[in-house]
Amino acid sequence: MASMTTDTRVKLSVMMFLQYAFQGIWIIPFGFYLGKVGFTDAQIGSVYGTVAIGCIISPFFVGMIADRFFSAQKVLGILNIASAGLLLIASKMAVSTNGEPQVGLMWWLILAHCLCYMPTWALTNTIAFAQMNNPGKQFPGIRVMGTIGWIAVSAITLFSAKITSMLGKEGNIEATNLPMVFGAIIGGTAGLFAFFLPDTPPGGKANKVTVSDILGVKALQLFKDHNFCVFAISSFLILFPGMFYWAFCNKFLNEIGMKEVMFKQSYGQMAEMVFLLIMPWFFARFGVKKMLLFGMLAWIARFACFAFGDMSSRIFLLYMGLILHGACFDFFFVTGQLYTDKKAPKEIQASAQGLITLITFGLGWLIGSNLSGQIINHYATETTIEGIKTITHDWHTIWLYPVFMAIGIMLFFLFTFKDDVKVGQDNPETK
Repeated sequence: MASMTTDTRVKLSVMMFLQYAFQGIWIIPFGFYLGKVGFTDAQIGSVYGTVAIGCIISPFFVGMIADRFFSAQKVLGILNIASAGLLLIASKMAVSTNGEPQVGLMWWLILAHCLCYMPTWALTNTIAFAQMNNPGKQFPGIRVMGTIGWIAVSAITLFSAKITSMLGKEGNIEATNLPMVFGAIIGGTAGLFAFFLPDTPPGGKANKVTVSDILGVKALQLFKDHNFCVFAISSFLILFPGMFYWAFCNKFLNEIGMKEVMFKQSYGQMAEMVFLLIMPWFFARFGVKKMLLFGMLAWIARFACFAFGDMSSRIFLLYMGLILHGACFDFFFVTGQLYTDKKAPKEIQASAQGLITLITFGLGWLIGSNLSGQIINHYATETTIEGIKTITHDWHTIWLYPVFMAIGIMLFFLFTFKDDVKVGQDNPETK
């Protein structure tokens, strides 16, 4: 294959920027908005769980339909336009005309959106890889544009008052449906742009793709390895405390009075980019066990920062907790992906990665989002001042739950995981 042209590189970079900006602009403040219009924390957790259902079902679509019958860029365009339309409809349906929260309707609309949106991550990767002659060197620089897109759209909170005033709203933009509306606009733009991407014809016609292939059934043989089994269980469990952050951190920080929360949460993505750059140094010096333990310690530290931080003398703890997201994600999930690649024979590497994704961001996310919502709902207190109902929470106690969850998972991993192979380098035994 010839070297990738500048025009193709620019198009792929824009594709990644738009694809992650599409979700990044609304998914973070979504829980805070739902709480403001009357959803309980348990209901918010349930709605966030639709993301996991999308993750579980989307591989069937990509693997059995999109990869075999249609050009990837056309499928990407159609799915983006459909998911943007569904998100726009959902932005108008959180409450009924008489002000009552429409929980069931919102759940189904967001589920439909996620079923259309979640396959797009795999499709953007497919389109990018198809144009590359050296993915190892070319892909990171293009994929990072997705992270930059996520950070860029978070900056709307820096202009919150101006935007809401200009559009006839009041107060904090994160407490309105505007991020969802903006997300729908970005998604529609991403959908139209997809039709101008390089043609990526279906590549799976010659091979029969089965349900067992998509579910990663062949990769189940890895569970015969005690250490991989411990790793997979730990990866599943870590999403239980993790969903306290992903679904409710924005609501927590807004409730305690932090300003421009959505942008400040993007400090975690900024830190993630830095940690990705320095991780090769860690890979060269530490085995996978220490790397994963570093990640778990970062999770514990982050939740402890939120439990003991406040908006006065200990505000630095809140910022530290946000920045630690980079270490939490990279040291655990990126290391875990590389460990899975290391353990899996070449012929089942793709299945193994799909299986781990299903276990974590599918099943783990689904159970964790509902569990966190139930716990947070238990510590909610409703007060009425001058006829206005306000919901507050015992956030100190709430954040102790993921602290102790993460400690328990780390101890389980520490005493049962015995493999300390290094990752991020070739392993001739499995390749």
